[in-house]
Amino acid sequence: MAELEDPVAFLRVPDKLARMEESKSFESKKWIWIQDKKECFKAAEVKSSKGDIYVVETNDGAELEVNKNDTEQMNPPKFEKAEDMANLTYLNEASLLHNLKQRYFTGLIYTYSGLFCVAVNPYRRLPIYTEKVVFAYRGKRRPEMPPHIFSICDNAYHDMLQDRENQSMLITGESGAGKTENTKKVIQYLAHVSGQTKPGDHKQEGGTLEDQVVQANPILEAYGNAKTLRNNNSSRFGKFIRCHFGPQGKLAGADIESYLLEKSRVVNQLEGERNYHIFYQLLYGTSKELREKLLIESTNSNDYEFLKKGSEKADGIDDVEEFGITEEAANTLGFAPEEKMGMYKVCVSCLHWGNSKFKQRPREEQAEVADPKDLDKVSFLLAISQTDFGKSIVKPRIKVGREFVNQGRNLQQVQYSIGALCKAIYERMFVWLVERINKTLETKDRRAFFIGVLDIAGFEIFKFNTFEQLCINLTNEKLQQFFNHNMFILEQEEYKREGIEWDFINFGLDLLPTIELIEKPMGVFAILEEECIVPKATDMTFLQKMNNNHDGKHPKYSKPKIGGKKEVNHHFEVHHYAGTVGYNVEGWLDKNKDPINEAVAGLFAKSSDPFIAHLFKDYATESHARGKGGSFQTVSNKHKEQLGRLMDTLYSTCPHFVRCIVPNEHKKAGVIESSLVLHQLRCNGVLEGIRICRKGFPNRLQFNEFRQRYMILAPTAVSGGFMDGKKACEKLLDAMQLEKASYRVGTSKVFFRAGVLGELEDMRDERLAKIISMFQAYCKGYLMRKEYRKMCDQRIGIAVIQRNVRKYLFLRNWSWWRLYTKVKPLLNIARADEEMREKAEEFKKLQERFAKEEELRKELEEKLTGLMEEKNELFQNLQSEQDACADADDRATSLQKEKDKLEEQIKDLSEQLDDEEESGAEATEARKKMEAEINDLKQDVEDLETALKKAESDIAGREKNAEQLQDELAAQDESITKLSKEKKALEEAKQELEDQLQEEEDKVNHLNKVKAKLEQQADEMQEQWDREKKARADVEKVKRKLEGDLKMTQDNLEDVKGEKSRLEDDLRKKEQELAESSGSNESLLAQIESLKKKIRELEARIEELEEELEAEKNARSKAERARMELERELDDLNERLEEQGGATNAQIELNKKRESDITRLRRELEEQASQHEQSVNSMRTKQNQAMQELQDEMDSLKKSKSKIEKEKNALQAEGDDLSVSLETLQKQKTQSDKQNRALEEQLNDHKYQLEESKKSNAELEIARSRLTQEGGDLGKQVEEHESKLTVLLKGKKTLEQAVEELKRQNEEETRLKLDAQNKLKNAEADLENMQETIEELEDGKADLQKQLMRSNAEVAQLKAKFESEVSGRVEELEDAKRKLTQKLQETEEALSSTSQKASNAEKAKNRLNSELEDALIDLEKAQTNAANLEKKQKKFDQQMNEWKLRCDELQTEVDNAQKEARNYSTEMFKLKGLNDEMSEQMELLRREKKSLEAEVSELGEQLGEGGKSVVEIEKAKKRLEFEKDELQSSLEEMEAALEAEESKVMRAQLELTQYKQEAEKRIADKDEELENIRKNHNRQLESLQASLETEIKAKNDLMRAKKSLDAANNELEINLDNALKANGEFQKNLKKLQQQVKDLQLMVEEEQRGRDDAREAAAKAERRVGEINSELEDLRNRLEQAERLRKTAEQERHEAVEGLGAVTAQVATLSQAKKKLEGTVSTLQEEAEDLENEAKNADDRAKKAAIDLARVQQELQQTQDRLANADRGRLSAERQVKDLEVKLEELEAQGGKALKNQIKKLEQRVRELEVDLDNETRRAAENQKISKKNERRLKDVLQQSEEDQKNLQHFKDQIDRLNKKIKATKTNQEDAENLAAQYLAKVRKLQKDLEDAEDRAETAESALNKARSRARASGGGAGVGRQTSRESSFSRGLSASGRSHSSTSMDDSMDS
Repeated sequence: MAELEDPVAFLRVPDKLARMEESKSFESKKWIWIQDKKECFKAAEVKSSKGDIYVVETNDGAELEVNKNDTEQMNPPKFEKAEDMANLTYLNEASLLHNLKQRYFTGLIYTYSGLFCVAVNPYRRLPIYTEKVVFAYRGKRRPEMPPHIFSICDNAYHDMLQDRENQSMLITGESGAGKTENTKKVIQYLAHVSGQTKPGDHKQEGGTLEDQVVQANPILEAYGNAKTLRNNNSSRFGKFIRCHFGPQGKLAGADIESYLLEKSRVVNQLEGERNYHIFYQLLYGTSKELREKLLIESTNSNDYEFLKKGSEKADGIDDVEEFGITEEAANTLGFAPEEKMGMYKVCVSCLHWGNSKFKQRPREEQAEVADPKDLDKVSFLLAISQTDFGKSIVKPRIKVGREFVNQGRNLQQVQYSIGALCKAIYERMFVWLVERINKTLETKDRRAFFIGVLDIAGFEIFKFNTFEQLCINLTNEKLQQFFNHNMFILEQEEYKREGIEWDFINFGLDLLPTIELIEKPMGVFAILEEECIVPKATDMTFLQKMNNNHDGKHPKYSKPKIGGKKEVNHHFEVHHYAGTVGYNVEGWLDKNKDPINEAVAGLFAKSSDPFIAHLFKDYATESHARGKGGSFQTVSNKHKEQLGRLMDTLYSTCPHFVRCIVPNEHKKAGVIESSLVLHQLRCNGVLEGIRICRKGFPNRLQFNEFRQRYMILAPTAVSGGFMDGKKACEKLLDAMQLEKASYRVGTSKVFFRAGVLGELEDMRDERLAKIISMFQAYCKGYLMRKEYRKMCDQRIGIAVIQRNVRKYLFLRNWSWWRLYTKVKPLLNIARADEEMREKAEEFKKLQERFAKEEELRKELEEKLTGLMEEKNELFQNLQSEQDACADADDRATSLQKEKDKLEEQIKDLSEQLDDEEESGAEATEARKKMEAEINDLKQDVEDLETALKKAESDIAGREKNAEQLQDELAAQDESITKLSKEKKALEEAKQELEDQLQEEEDKVNHLNKVKAKLEQQADEMQEQWDREKKARADVEKVKRKLEGDLKMTQDNLEDVKGEKSRLEDDLRKKEQELAESSGSNESLLAQIESLKKKIRELEARIEELEEELEAEKNARSKAERARMELERELDDLNERLEEQGGATNAQIELNKKRESDITRLRRELEEQASQHEQSVNSMRTKQNQAMQELQDEMDSLKKSKSKIEKEKNALQAEGDDLSVSLETLQKQKTQSDKQNRALEEQLNDHKYQLEESKKSNAELEIARSRLTQEGGDLGKQVEEHESKLTVLLKGKKTLEQAVEELKRQNEEETRLKLDAQNKLKNAEADLENMQETIEELEDGKADLQKQLMRSNAEVAQLKAKFESEVSGRVEELEDAKRKLTQKLQETEEALSSTSQKASNAEKAKNRLNSELEDALIDLEKAQTNAANLEKKQKKFDQQMNEWKLRCDELQTEVDNAQKEARNYSTEMFKLKGLNDEMSEQMELLRREKKSLEAEVSELGEQLGEGGKSVVEIEKAKKRLEFEKDELQSSLEEMEAALEAEESKVMRAQLELTQYKQEAEKRIADKDEELENIRKNHNRQLESLQASLETEIKAKNDLMRAKKSLDAANNELEINLDNALKANGEFQKNLKKLQQQVKDLQLMVEEEQRGRDDAREAAAKAERRVGEINSELEDLRNRLEQAERLRKTAEQERHEAVEGLGAVTAQVATLSQAKKKLEGTVSTLQEEAEDLENEAKNADDRAKKAAIDLARVQQELQQTQDRLANADRGRLSAERQVKDLEVKLEELEAQGGKALKNQIKKLEQRVRELEVDLDNETRRAAENQKISKKNERRLKDVLQQSEEDQKNLQHFKDQIDRLNKKIKATKTNQEDAENLAAQYLAKVRKLQKDLEDAEDRAETAESALNKARSRARASGGGAGVGRQTSRESSFSRGLSASGRSHSSTSMDDSMDS
């Protein structure tokens, strides 16, 4: 056990083991590391080698063949368990892993890794953190002690004190790596070291600051830590603990910042995890009494809904013990019992709240409380109302707009709100806990520096990762980036900056892409923020946006791979440095917005428990609402801000890193999973850190610091004069004889390799030890020599003393010596006078000298004082100069640092500039290439245009040749006529003609060959043209679009002009109608104005009446006040009368007069009150009558106005529709113009962007030069003046802003580049698509050419047959041809007319669409107006509720006043009882007095009679005098008592008057409030009138919308009629075509008849060959025209496709707008009002629309039937054509060539007609589609009409509700007035009671006065002296108001 408890065994390897391991045999070439799947790396011995292949044997005895490149070298045994892995000879992953494993197996968990420390979690308690270990590491350098976290702490503490710089310790690692435990040990060490304690010191009984800093951890762990799958004590929040220190290094306070508490754990935990520790501590660790207070009935965690999902126990955690530790920590930190109890109540209330049960109401979306038991517990613990609590959960009061509404919630919403509230209250309690700890740790000591310790949740990869894991992993990502930046990038940049020879090493550890993916614009957080703002956003839309923006575009983002056996429960993956994490986005929007039930939060704010109320103090006011817009802060935004502040503080400190590592995932001690540890080493950059530590120079010192510290090692190397710091350091280093590879000298610092500075420190310590030992030796020698001299002098002195003593002993008995001793004094007497004279002279001289010296002294003192003053001044000046110099030095150093930072920024910017210049140069080169390509394409286009011109010229020449041939044909026709006349001659010369025919056949064959050649040439030209077309298509794509757009716009313009003229005519007609209606409107407006005047007059009359009412009320209040005053006076008089017990006759008469006056005043007051009440009632009745009359007039006016406005709106709607159609046409024109200019603008934009990039580059260069100049100026200005510091700081700020702007510009440029690239890609894709379409068109063209070839071959065959067989009848055929051409022309005209009609129908359709859109807009306006009206209604309801609340408050106040009046009446009764008692005592005294007076009178009579003796009389006199005195004294006492009672009565009267005044004030206030209520009611009535007017306007708007819809329906009907007419025309054309076919049949029959005649015309046919050739040329021309038409058709098709795309885009936008409008409509459906009159009209219109729809459907059915008939006719025509073709073939078999040629032409014409027919059928199909669309729109209109009916019904219901509410308000108003009347009656009763009390008081006063007068009358015979004495005593009694002075007054009276 002793060995286990010895900390050394867990810190350093024992020497014996180290020697044994070093003595092991080892050959470096034989032993290597090979890769292993299980252990990652395995040791192996090389047995043999064959080239690059080794044959190795592992420790298991297995032989393997391994490639040399797959092996790593092994370190010698002396490096086994190395304390610093940077010292290893072979630095590789296998060696690092082996070293860590071996140290971990022996219990050594800390290992240095270059500049930082690696800590492996031991999963057990180690004895290496005791106070003994703490003081062992205190003040020690890192190489002196084994690796430990205390060493890192001590180095940070030492660097803080030495460098005067803030430090930070970043303890990072994955979850379960031991960060929290290491943080506790760091704080423990800092508290011990800075607290100046020693190992043997005892702690104070109270909690010191050090104890409080240490004890802050346990309580935070209890409330913020929990068990997870990887860690039993995982911190579920982040904290940054700053330990502040004074200038001397003593602890001066601390503070804690918390980050991202995982509050969702309160409600839900994963399987195998636990909730926060405090919940289990309260269940298992609390006492029975505390559990009863907290209402904890069960201690089983499975009985609680929020705990039963997790595990009950955690290994290594005793909840009972931990609760005791938590209590101790709270006591140490000074928590009050109420505060602890408040935290416990919050935790337990969350548990009870989770158990609360609710149920769903059947067939309702409303939940209700099923069992109120748990809710009652929560309300009791949180000190809130139970009923309000239940209502706020189930039906919370929410704010909609500016009004509050009770929202019903279903079961799921209630459960979610409970979870959100539990999380919110726990989070607020935790934030309060951190603030409370900070308040405790705050001291008044001076704070100079701080050491920050960061403990934040580690990297987390769970089975189910959500929003909290993303925030935690982002934090760890940024911390790892900070480590990489600080360890690798800054280090190497400083080497470059200092001019050290260094090759930049890229370790590939840049984590910026991952951070930007989450944080930057369009990152995860940005998209999440955007979705939180979008109204109908969901988690899936958020995921879809992320996938669209990042999937396949960002290297760190990917979708989950679906497939395989693994179940995927995440939606996207992020590739972090620690691995790929899949995140589930469910509930992210709610977690980010973090909404809570504000009604319940408001209840918490009103809690009677101050702790709960403090937690929700921001909800204390009703005006509190969750911030929106800029003030609405989401969780992600808050976390970003906190993280940014944390990173700023870390970048401002000197960091120290501790990398914690998880050894295994099973939380077992002594077990290491190699793959897990190796992955963490790779992610944390441990290997790279060691490499840069070994290759680089981690230690560095400034020149002056190095020279000052290490000059002691070579003092002679540097001369005493001035020398440059760099040269001095180089000389020092040369004198120290250090290796040049171990250091580098930069421009301002000296850099050392790892360990060199430690060697220098050792050398310095040795040198200092030698110097100090030499100094000590010199001092000791000097002191010993001095002691030796003293001892020598003492020896000589002792010898002299001894000699003199011996001589004296020898001479003391000698007689002469005795004589000498006696005579010697006498010899001096003779010399005394001379000596006196000499002394006198010397004295005079001395006095003179003294006087001179005194004068000199005074002068010197004056000079000295002056010099001292000068010295003090100089000293002060010197001190100020020194302070100024010190400040200047500090400022200079700070400015130097700032200068360095600015230079770094300038270098960064210059590098960025270089990069941007390179990118700009590349862009310019690309632009030049593009321009060159564009120029080449332009040249190609020009060449093609020239070739086209040539081809056109050739075509023109050929056309001329064709004309010549036509002339020749005409001549041949003439010759044919001649030949017909010479028929007989031709018959005779038949044989010759047959020979000529043979020759002509030969010629025809030759011509056919020539024709084939020409066709081949044409094909070749066509192929060339196609090639040129392909090259040109890429360039002319935009041109074609623009041309198409221009054509479309021209056509549209023509249509617009036609429509414009038509619309102008309509406008004129409408203006005339408007002028006519305006006259009627003016008359109606005049009537309306007159009615408004009447209304105003009535309102003014009402106001006057109200003013009169107010005046009467004021007069009434004044009269009541006067009456009250009189009643008070009466009461006073009555009380006085009662006290005095009666009064004289004069007083009685006065009282009677007063009573008569009072009764008269009362009667007047009552009469006035009755008159006022009558006048008020009459006024009320008048007002009600006037209001009813006004309402009737308003209703009639509204009806008339609505009718007028309906007519007016209808006219305006028609005018608006016309203007809208004009505007739409103009917009189409402008859009076409915009599309024409769009491409030119894009080109200009690209050029402009390039120019801007050049300008920005130039500006960057200028800024860089300016920055360098300003840097130099800064250095000069620092040396010259201190006053320019502020200017420099401002310049710095501007520079920073400029840098930020430049960065933004760079980012914008990169964005623009990316956009340009995307556009190029899109353009390329479009080009490819166009090329594909062109290829398809070319294929179609080739097919057409093949068909042409076939047709030509058939023509040639027909010609051959024709020439051999046909003769005669040519003229008849020509006549038939002419007829056919005429018929064809007629059919073409009919087709053109039908096409025009179809275009007109399309235009009408577009116009109808625009009108429908306008109608929808009007509908939206009407619905918005209805919504506004509903809001106003809700406002009115809210005001009514407020007035009800006010009335209730008034009622409560009145009740309170009544209670006070009752209390006063009870006090009055008590006072009356006291008065009665006093009156009874007075009556007794009066009786005694009467009896005494009777006795005195009897004695007087006896004296008068003289019946008795004088002696008896004198005795009786004395006795009577004595009794009289006693009576007088008793009377005086009674008078004093009476005076005291009178004073009490006066006080009671004063209090009564005060109470009366207060009651009057309250009554007056209530009267004022009632007046205000009436005014508010009047205002509300006015607002209701205004709302009614707005409702009327809304009705009118709805009427307009409905009229526009009716107009649209009418136009649709017109269009349908037009379509039906067009269909009729189509049928007529079909009939015509059928007739033409019949005619053709007749013609064929005639041709059969004239077959014989045709044979005779064979000779004429020879001349007809020329005509055939001309016809061939015509066919070619037609072919060319057909190709042109095809091209135009293709262009039109492309345009149509583009138009379709635009239309689809518009449809999409309109659908989105429709969705939005539907959302608004759904909200507005609940908010419409007062549309009773329009419901019937809407119903009628809906019925009409249904009838119209049925009619339209019938017509559509008819048109469809007609189209079907047309199709049948077409099919029959096709059959007839086929029959004709059969007949023609028979004729061809029978007949001649000419007839067959003519038939072929007819067939071609028939085909063309068929094509036209197909086109017509397509158009008919399109018309059908349009009709279907119209049907759909009609259905939509019907649906909207139905919705309007529903809305109207809803509006009716709401109107009824409003009327009920108005009646209720009236009744409430009447009730309030009745209440006021009741209150007035009660006040009158109180006044009467007060008057009665005053009467009684007056009677009492009168009785008192009577008693006093009697007493005075009885004491009148006793003499004047007694009267004076009584008066004096009475006055004294009055002044003293007590019985104490009565005895003194009696003594005075006796003396007198």
